[in-house]
Amino acid sequence: MTSPVLSLEGLRRVLPNGRELFGTVDLTLAPGEFVAILGESGVGKSTLLNVVGGLDIPQQGRVLIEGQDLAALDEDGRTLLRRDRIGFVFQAFHILPHLTLWQNVALPLVLQGRSGEARSSAEPLLEAVGLGGRGGERPSVLSGGELQRVAIARAIVHRPALILADEPTGNLDPATAEGVLALFRRVVAETGAAIMLVTHSRLAAATADRVLTLTPKGLADAIV
Repeated sequence: MTSPVLSLEGLRRVLPNGRELFGTVDLTLAPGEFVAILGESGVGKSTLLNVVGGLDIPQQGRVLIEGQDLAALDEDGRTLLRRDRIGFVFQAFHILPHLTLWQNVALPLVLQGRSGEARSSAEPLLEAVGLGGRGGERPSVLSGGELQRVAIARAIVHRPALILADEPTGNLDPATAEGVLALFRRVVAETGAAIMLVTHSRLAAATADRVLTLTPKGLADAIV
């Protein structure tokens, strides 16, 4: 039996003011599985991704990535796990302005000590997200949608086991969004990565293997 990439067991996240964002989140993702999570604004979808990625701490429950319990790791250990095994597409992009586009995409490889393959890996992914031939440009000349595509390429360049995507098509036109979602499906097929995508778009969610809704009570099957 294949071991899961991600296991969430009884997660709860409570804000400092005592309001519970979500509770009793249980989820297992197998290699190559693509799950989309819908939910109203403010319910904690982005916070859930941050908890899964070890950027935020739940009040209760466990997060296991390839069997590794994040609670058993210190901050350095969680950082190394994110570097090596997780690809994160943030809503705010977090593209570094002093680096070129290909350097931004290749950053996970550089941090892993794989500088020798950085550019040759980054350039094809820029091509795949519609930015071919622009690797030498600076982020300052890009639109929000283009920055989003750079962030997506960066999240998959190091072939992570788990991809966490926060509204990855939110700034994209329909045709580009369709291409990005197809790229995610290709990455799943080629590498066996698991993907957790949070979105407001039911069209984007419909491309996933499973669609769930996050509520204050936890996760439930969604109708798309």
